[in-house]
Amino acid sequence: MTIDFETPKPIAQMQTMLKSVAENMMRSTSREFDENEHSIPWDYVEFMHTAMRSMGGGGGLTVTEDKPKEGAEKRPPIGYQKLAAQIEMLSWGDVGYYLITPGGGLGAAAVQAAGSPEQKAKFLARFNDDKPTYAAMCMTEPGAGSDTSAIRTRAVLDEATKEWVINGEKIFVTGGDKSFIEYEKLGKGFIVVWASIDPSAGRSGMRAFVVESGTPGVKITKLEHKLGIRASDTAAISLVDARVPYENVLGSPTVEKTTTGFKGAMATFDATRPLVAASGIGVARAALEFLKEKLKENGVEIRYGLPRQKLSNIEREVIDMDIMLKSAWLMVLKAVWMADNKKPNALESSMSKVRAGDVGTKITQKAVEILGPLGYSREFLLEKWFRDAKITDIYEGTGQINRLVVARQILGYTGAELR
Repeated sequence: MTIDFETPKPIAQMQTMLKSVAENMMRSTSREFDENEHSIPWDYVEFMHTAMRSMGGGGGLTVTEDKPKEGAEKRPPIGYQKLAAQIEMLSWGDVGYYLITPGGGLGAAAVQAAGSPEQKAKFLARFNDDKPTYAAMCMTEPGAGSDTSAIRTRAVLDEATKEWVINGEKIFVTGGDKSFIEYEKLGKGFIVVWASIDPSAGRSGMRAFVVESGTPGVKITKLEHKLGIRASDTAAISLVDARVPYENVLGSPTVEKTTTGFKGAMATFDATRPLVAASGIGVARAALEFLKEKLKENGVEIRYGLPRQKLSNIEREVIDMDIMLKSAWLMVLKAVWMADNKKPNALESSMSKVRAGDVGTKITQKAVEILGPLGYSREFLLEKWFRDAKITDIYEGTGQINRLVVARQILGYTGAELR
């Protein structure tokens, strides 16, 4: 199979709608929800839930199968490609808003990667409910950040009740509040908590547990105040004797001499890291387009196609930014194409995220630098995009961790051999 770089018609149609949303609903109130952190723009949430359902994509940002009409020729799978295009366009509008778009997020991705057919049917179906619904993944802990295999949250099976009893603390949970707190306007969401069923087994003992909203013993203890993505909540969550049904464990409930549990976590990241990269590219594109617009207003036209020695320094800078942006997007396209076609994409997934993290930071910073006071002023959204862009290099595996993943994949080393 080969990658087709022509945008499929369903994606092109969806991009047109989302661009209108980005311009008219997101950017018009970006500053308001950046300054009023943790407020929820309900108009946007409810509109997007309805709009995505009407377009046949479920009630939010989830991977869906593109089904051609009866009798039509079967198309190649484009679920992840479509999701990447959605995320890029919404992040072009406002990355904080994108992160509060209804849908399964990382929580649903974990179920998709490690859940049984029955679990997928049970938990993923709720994103098609009448109310907007969210899910989040809880992995990071105070003592376990980039080294996800070092988590200390425990899950112990109560043989008498056949329930898992979970104790631990999770931090920096993106969307944790809306996924767990039972808001009247939201459907019943869930969080996916990574815990060990046998600490002595190391990575083999890691499992993910679906913990539904409102579960006793689970509490949101803090909402973080952040540099960027301020429209999105980032929560700390404590679990004290939280009881979860036996069937809510993703994967085998017993410990084998494998790293099955840990591989389930990594499979989740392989699917979602290109989507994070797409988000960073959307922010960078917004900044670059704004820069070009302001330069044009001041009589600076970028003369593409000329030898570099005939260009001004600013022209060279902008053209280099264009190259960075387009090369990063091509890496995302390859990674999501591989995901759609069920090809192992650990290398391409991490490479796309590393590149997008670098590109997003460099482009937004350079745009602020070139525009000087205009770029630094809060009169425009550019300084906000500069703040928002950095998260791409941090969450779902820092740039340093993803570089390690890339090196291990290329050189054939294990995690223990190259740290």
